[in-house]
Amino acid sequence: MAAALLDVNVLIALAWPNHVHHHAARHWFEASSPDGWATTPVTELGFVRVSSNKKVIPDAATPGAALEVLRSLCALPGHEFWPDDTRLVDPPFAIDRVGTHQQLTDVHLTALATRRKGRLVTFDKGISKALHPADQSVVELLPVTVSD
Repeated sequence: MAAALLDVNVLIALAWPNHVHHHAARHWFEASSPDGWATTPVTELGFVRVSSNKKVIPDAATPGAALEVLRSLCALPGHEFWPDDTRLVDPPFAIDRVGTHQQLTDVHLTALATRRKGRLVTFDKGISKALHPADQSVVELLPVTVSD
C-alpha cells in the first residue's frame, strides 16, 4: 500500500493526547503506519504553528517544544519526508473547484499525494467538495465519533 500523507489536523490529533480526535488518529496510526506515512514542509510547519498557538490550543507548547514532538513523531517507523515543489501559480488541481480558503491546503496536499502515488489522510469531510470525483480516491477520511 502507498504511503499516507497526514494532514495537519491528523498530526495534531496524533501528537496531543488531550485532542478531541486523538483516539481516532492513534487507532488509524497503529493500524496503518506500518504501510508508510509522510509529512511535507507544509504539514510540518502547520504542526508547529498550530501546536504553539494559544488561541487554538489553550495549553499550547512553545514552538521549540512542538518541534521536539514533531521530531519524535518523525522518528517513528515508516515515516517519509516528501519535499514539495508544487507551485500555486501553476496548480495541479482545478482551482475553480476550491470554494473557500480553508480547502486550499488540503487540495494542495491531495495533489502532492497523487503525484507521490500516496494518499491524504484527513478528518476534513469538506474536502470532497473541492476535488474532482476522480481525485477523491486519493483521500482517506478518518471517521470521528462523539466519544473521540
